[in-house]
Formats: sequence, C-alpha cells, structure tokens
Amino acid sequence: MIRRNLITLIVILMLTALAVLVDIPKGPNLGFTDLKAHLGLDLQGGTQLVYQADLSGSTDHTKDLNNLISVFRQRVDGLGVSEPTIQIQGADQVIIELPGIKDIDQAVKTIGSTYELVFMTENDTAGVALNDYYTGNPYPGKWVATDLTGKELTSSDIQYQGQQMSSEPVVSLVFNSSGREKFSKITTDNINKRIAIVLDNKIVSAPNVQVAITDGNAVITGMANVQEASKLSSRLNEGMLPVPARLAAQNSIGASLGSDSIKASLLAGVVGLILVAIFMIALYRIPGLVAVIALAIYSAIVMALFKLIPVTLTLAGIAGFILSIGMAVDANILIFERMREELRTGKTINLAIEEGFKRAWSSIRDSNTSSLLTSAILFFLGTGSVKGFALTLAIGILISLFTAVTVSRNLLMIMSNTRLKRFIHL
Repeated sequence: MIRRNLITLIVILMLTALAVLVDIPKGPNLGFTDLKAHLGLDLQGGTQLVYQADLSGSTDHTKDLNNLISVFRQRVDGLGVSEPTIQIQGADQVIIELPGIKDIDQAVKTIGSTYELVFMTENDTAGVALNDYYTGNPYPGKWVATDLTGKELTSSDIQYQGQQMSSEPVVSLVFNSSGREKFSKITTDNINKRIAIVLDNKIVSAPNVQVAITDGNAVITGMANVQEASKLSSRLNEGMLPVPARLAAQNSIGASLGSDSIKASLLAGVVGLILVAIFMIALYRIPGLVAVIALAIYSAIVMALFKLIPVTLTLAGIAGFILSIGMAVDANILIFERMREELRTGKTINLAIEEGFKRAWSSIRDSNTSSLLTSAILFFLGTGSVKGFALTLAIGILISLFTAVTVSRNLLMIMSNTRLKRFIHL
C-alpha cells in the first residue's frame, strides 16, 4: 500500500512539474503545439463584423447559413487568425470575431460578401490562372468561366462504385433542366479536357471529361478515400444556393478593455484562492492544508490544459474557471466531514481516511455529474461566451475530481504512515 502511494505521488509530482512548465508565460514549444494562451476578442481586442444574409431565395435557411459560415471560415483562415469565432445571430445574421486583427478594411476585403459555385473550362490561350481551394497554391492550367453555376445544381452526394469489397467513393452531381442543357453542351465540347469546379474563385476539383453527359447526372471519380469525397461533396453543397451577404456592422475593440479585464480577473482569481485557502486551513488544519496543495496542483493542471487543447479564454470562460475553484474544494469538504464522523466513532486515522473517501464518493459523483450535464447542455445549446463558460467549467470539474479524490487522498495516506500522523486532526 505504501509503495503504491509513493508511486502515485511520484506520478502526481511529474504531472505537476509538466503542468507548471506549460504554464510558464511564453512557454516552450514542444514540437506538436504552440503553447500560448489563446485570448478571445473581449480580452485581446480585434475586429467584429456582422453580415446580413439575403435569404429571400432560400428554401432551407439553416443549411444556407451554415454553408455561408463554412465559406466565411475558409476566407478567415487566410487572415491567419488563430481562434476566430463565427456564429449565427438571430434568423439571418452571421457574426465574425477576429481576435488580434486591427485592420478592419483588410478583414472586410478578404472576407468579402458573396460567393458562388462556377464551372470553368480549360483554355491555355484565353484563360486565367487560379489557386487550389484547399492548399492556396497555383492550380495547373488556365480557365474560362461558363454560364453554368451552382444555382443549377440540385444535389451532390457520396456514392460507391464497384463490388462491395473493392468499391470506391465517388461524388454524384444532379442538375436541373437548364443546368442539364448547359452541362451537356460543356461536356460535349470538352471531351478529354478538364472542367474546373470553382468556389470562391478557387478550384475545388477539376475532373477530366471522358464522355458527353446529356442527362444532367454526372459522377466525379478518382477520390482517394471517403474523407476526400465527403469534403468535395460539402464544398459543392455550399455553392448550390449562393447566399448574398452584406456587411451590416463593424466594430474595432481595443486591447485596453482586454488588459483591464485580465487584471481584474487575475485579481479575482488570486483573492478567491487566498480566501478558500484561509477557510480550509482554519476549519480543517493539516487536512485543509493538504486540500490547498491539491487546489494549487488543480490550478496548474487546468491552466496547462487551457493552453494545450487550446481553450480560447474570454471573460465568461475565466468566470467559469474561477467558479470551478470553489467547486474544486467542495469534494474535499465532503470527504473531511465524513472523516470527522469516522474519527468520532473511535476509528484510527488510516481507517477514517479510507472510509471518509469511500462514503463521500457517491455524493461527489452525483453532484459533479449533474454539474457536467449542465455544462454539456450549455455548451451544445449555447453560443459564443456561453460555450466558453461551459467548457472551462467542465474542464475544472473533471480535474477537481482527480485532485480531490486522488491527490488529497494520496497525500493524507502517506502522512498517516509517517510521524506526521499525529498532526492530522479534524
């Protein structure tokens, strides 16, 4: 038992040391991630854009708004924003938050306002050069636009060709009546040539025309796997019903607000930790000190996870973390009260610790499960800052279970087998 506790203690110390290393400001780059704190728009400052979508020609508003968000996200990636927020507001608006972006004009120019799926034919003499939609690199060949657009594409789905064991994924295209006529002429005139599918002025795919297609049903082959086929089908669906969007509002948020908010939040966190520490030590003495040590380890691990995941910290997210500090010692209080009851019955310290943790576990499990369920509901049904609050709170709850049940218990069990045993009083 003692050996197992010592091994557990060594693991805890190693985990804590790694967490502290990650928490160091401008911490190390371990090769797989850039370990920096990611701040939201309200803390870092930046640009907020509000786009008004024109859904007058749409039959499925939710689908078209989600397609619009996908296109906006592709364009925002070109700005190099690490943690943008793009979400639907109301029935027909899209809010784009770009932390760290101060040049509103450049952001507006890059994001634009409309998009459309266009079919283009290969023409090396009169065509224009385009880039690849996924990589941004120049796409081979030159291209000329046709009058066939995404407005005449009615569906795009993933299908399979060949035998069951050797079937390959393909992407099917179905055009309406006017699109069928245009596509028939385009494929007839371009046999053994490529037809480019262009979204947002970038080439999504450029399949080769093998035969003339006159029935309005085409199949794109050559997909390496299902993921590639799914990606192409999604891009085609984005361009089926182009949704015009105009810039309705733009705001530049200064970093001074974020700086003041960070200072106030840090002060609140430090004060909260100090008050909790004073309360625990005053009420439970040495076990309370153990709980404070576990709380310090908890804070280090949680902050490290925020950088590793990474979690974009907003004011609401910081509030969730500060709230979880109080909840982190809740389990310790339940355990210590149970230990008190066991000691009053005359049991030894070792037995009181074992029974206290065992009897308190059901209450700890139930209360934290209900809190996690609430966090999950807020995360999946909420938007923006509500999601941030729910995420940081859920991470805090999960780590608090580890520190309260594993760290505190292990430290107390080690103390109960040493001369420090006589200092454990409740």
